[in-house]
Amino acid sequence: MASVKMDAKKPPLVIFGLDAGDPNFISGWARDGYLPTIASLMNQGFWGRTVGSELISEHGVWVSLFSGISRAVHGYYYFRQLLPGTYDLKTVTGRMVKVHPFWASLRGRGKKVLIIDAPDWYPLSELDGVQLANWSTHNDPPIPPSAEPPGLLQDIRRVVGPYVKVREKLGNSFHQDQKTYQRLLDNVRKKGALCRYLLSRDHFDLAVIVFSESHTASHQFWKYRPDAHRPDTPPKENRLTHAIRDIYQAIDQQIGLLLKGLPNTTNIFLVSSVGLKDDYPTINLIDSFCRRLGYQAPLEPGPLSLQPLPLFRRIVPESWRITLSRPLPRETRERLLADQFRGSTNWEKTKAFAIPSYYTSFVRVNLKGREPKGIVEPRAEYKDLLDHLEADLKQLIDPNTDEPAVKRISRTIEIFGGDIPDSLPDLFVEWKPGHFMPRVVHPRVELVQKKPEFFRVSDHTSHGFTAAAGSSIRNQGSIGDISLLDLVPTFLALTGGHIPERMTGRVMNVLVNG
Repeated sequence: MASVKMDAKKPPLVIFGLDAGDPNFISGWARDGYLPTIASLMNQGFWGRTVGSELISEHGVWVSLFSGISRAVHGYYYFRQLLPGTYDLKTVTGRMVKVHPFWASLRGRGKKVLIIDAPDWYPLSELDGVQLANWSTHNDPPIPPSAEPPGLLQDIRRVVGPYVKVREKLGNSFHQDQKTYQRLLDNVRKKGALCRYLLSRDHFDLAVIVFSESHTASHQFWKYRPDAHRPDTPPKENRLTHAIRDIYQAIDQQIGLLLKGLPNTTNIFLVSSVGLKDDYPTINLIDSFCRRLGYQAPLEPGPLSLQPLPLFRRIVPESWRITLSRPLPRETRERLLADQFRGSTNWEKTKAFAIPSYYTSFVRVNLKGREPKGIVEPRAEYKDLLDHLEADLKQLIDPNTDEPAVKRISRTIEIFGGDIPDSLPDLFVEWKPGHFMPRVVHPRVELVQKKPEFFRVSDHTSHGFTAAAGSSIRNQGSIGDISLLDLVPTFLALTGGHIPERMTGRVMNVLVNG
């Protein structure tokens, strides 16, 4: 393999990403010798944990991480969102956001880029270099790959052979998980080989390469990890005890091979989006909270409709409807959910409602002037309602532990600043992790939830990881917490780009001449 060609006039910037790379896993395994490449970066430069309001929900983190723009501006917080000005639910992807990644600023500047699988981003026109999107990313349903130039996809198949996208799948047998494990390892190797091939063909001023196998592996093999507390684990399943770590090690090895071909002056960053934790769905719990405590008014039964869908919903129990909908395509199930959401509430008597979500809950005020049939006045009444919602949420108790059922409540106007949000929820509600809560008690009511169809025992933390080293990076070791929005201004400083005023982050105090 030929050595990598880089522009000698200015140190190139290479950014490696680990999708859902857990900061505790990374720092611990680097310390224990399992991730020697990442450990070398940490020892030669700096490292820390990323923090900030942008990390309150996993969806949209990569948008903020690579654009430097707050979630309050781009408005992407979940794959299922309320369409502003309606009571309709829509499926959201990164393609719908109206911000650009920081490498868009390199257009027309004689700079070449290599962008490989940056989550939520797509190839940009008029950008010199190579761009590949959704070739190996963690998204469900899978999004077809795209490339710039388009002929790259055929070239990739010739170089590394056919690629099989691996999806997270609940209910896999151990044998199926073993196959998933081998495919993920194979995909990591193929991505490394592909990137070495692409880097060897030309010089690049900026390279962004993201490995998403860490995300899929963490969810898929979460139950096998050493601290999963499964005393009855069959002996054969111990073979996947370190499956997550093995995937991280494979990624670390590929990064190491890529680094061997880079000039000594290269500035290198490692970034991750969020981590993982034990967590369980609460989609039915927040819905029960809003309805049982009178915030969300039910739709009173009207005349019997003879239309097929309303009639079906009237006469078929909900549990049967859920069972019948499971074989349907995801798009169809989302349409059915949106119809139920819109048609099961008396919006003219509703003060607040929950946007259906599995883990972190999103509560929206039925605000006059913002919602079609809003009844809550802005300012004083809005604030009073948020006070009441928070007070009721704080009174929820998990009877299994006698502890509060809610871990944290965040007001959008406080954590993001500015006025009442247009597209974001008004409250982000984070529940106590650790176990599924089928029952939660409130002084006035008891809230009950059944296990939903989608029942995964892991979700994401609100912290990521960053490490960096290179000719322009100071050797500072651990620097503690790092604001996620400070990354892009720092990347722009390293590439000589202009930092727009709407970016609220700052250049980190880690640069030799910064």
